Amino acid sequence: MAISKEQLAEYSKLSPFEVKDALIRLASRVSDRLMLNAGRGNPNFMATVPRHGFFQLGAFAMAEAERGFAHVPGGVGETPRRDGIENRFHTFTEINAGSPGIDFLRQCLSYVHDRMGIDSGDFLYEMVFNILGCNYPTPDRMLRITETICKAYVIKSMCNGKPFSGGDFDLFAAEGSAAGIPYVFNSLMENKILKFGDKIAVALPIFTPYIEMPPLNDYQLVSVYLNADEDSGWQYSDAELDKLLDPNIKAFFLNNPSNPPSVKMDNRSLERIADIVNTRRRDLVILTDDVYGTFADDFVSLFQICPRNTILAYSYSKYFGATGWRMGVVGLAHENIIDETIAALPASDKAAIARRYATLAVDPSGIKFIDRVVADSRAVALNHVAGLSTVTQVQMALFSLFSLIDEHDIYQTAMKDLIRNRHTALYAGLKMDVPKDPNGVYYYSVIDLLELSTRLHGKDFADWVQANHPGEFIFRLAEETGVVLMPAKGFGVVHPSSRVSLANLNHNDYAAIGRATRKILDEYYADFARSK
Repeated sequence: MAISKEQLAEYSKLSPFEVKDALIRLASRVSDRLMLNAGRGNPNFMATVPRHGFFQLGAFAMAEAERGFAHVPGGVGETPRRDGIENRFHTFTEINAGSPGIDFLRQCLSYVHDRMGIDSGDFLYEMVFNILGCNYPTPDRMLRITETICKAYVIKSMCNGKPFSGGDFDLFAAEGSAAGIPYVFNSLMENKILKFGDKIAVALPIFTPYIEMPPLNDYQLVSVYLNADEDSGWQYSDAELDKLLDPNIKAFFLNNPSNPPSVKMDNRSLERIADIVNTRRRDLVILTDDVYGTFADDFVSLFQICPRNTILAYSYSKYFGATGWRMGVVGLAHENIIDETIAALPASDKAAIARRYATLAVDPSGIKFIDRVVADSRAVALNHVAGLSTVTQVQMALFSLFSLIDEHDIYQTAMKDLIRNRHTALYAGLKMDVPKDPNGVYYYSVIDLLELSTRLHGKDFADWVQANHPGEFIFRLAEETGVVLMPAKGFGVVHPSSRVSLANLNHNDYAAIGRATRKILDEYYADFARSK
């Protein structure tokens, strides 16, 4: 193999996302070979119906903009008008009847009026005005009707359709979880919820930034890891969850479902955490990143289980195939431990915080934490131009309505079947039984080299692979077969493993990845047999 042990040691220090780029270079050395890159989770599927609706809505919005200023040369339009917009829209849909997206838009107007009690004209005007991007986001945290619609979607997808247990909650529309996560981190620090040197708990495995961010100079936090047990279906033992009882741990961060095992927390774990929070750690702040929850069966977020203590981060990117849109939400219950903690801070801390937000309100103490997150996202001084692109928020509202209208979950069933069939194809290529897990989500699959080696040829062979080829497998796989996976170590997986994204290639490609993996393992076994 072209890579040395010294190089392997250097690569082991990098983020798995950086290692992926090196693997792509290796896999690309053979020019006439197809490279199969399963290293990143960008899906190759997308929701088409709400996109058709978006573009039809855009066409109608342009017609609305061109109703005025026709006398001005150079292609100038005016901002849309509310009066009569419904009648004009009905005319537009009649003219374009049968075109993709038109029936969906009609359904949207009917749904918001009949099921949500929203004036359909007000909804239509918010959508038309904002799809044109002709004004700043107002309110800056999230458009008013859009927030109501997205809250209904969050309840359906994160609370298993049950009413939100925390009463009511606010949403902040952010540029995906990738923006929402650091926004929340920063505001927790700025508002003295977290301080340099504080301990935080991090549930492993987890999206790599949750491991890499805490020690940065911006935060200087000390991470205490809760390790999922691979042999117990990637669940957390009581002993691991009981680390949260430590009063020095100020916050708890997790992916649910996990990344990369793609397993949701079982009911026992959720109930254990709820008991800890409700009895002995009422002060604990939880941040749950639930982007893969929509691929799970009967998913319930900690946002529903422990609403007073939990911040929700959710991205629309994976489920709707919308990573390029950069759209997500941060959710926080109206009654929450963070606002309570800020209100109880020492006078000196309150004074320092008040100075930070003094330009926003006569009495900055009344600013809710989630609105502080919005302000902090623009360094406070630019709060008046904060907020997610209005155009993006319109598509977010249409994605949400698409799910809400789909009461039989036809799209969700199709998404689940798609990735689970790919998981089956992967193991068919490996010529191994498909592992089954009632809590499995299967957006990713973890190829545990030692576990597969043990299943194929016993523990002695697995020990030999670990002793003779540590860290080599994914590099050899890329170089010899053109298959690119991602090292799972950077996600906090203990055993030597690789992450396979089941979202971004076709069914037959995963069978090929399975065959390529089995080929390397068979070559290892031939070497092992000769060494005996």
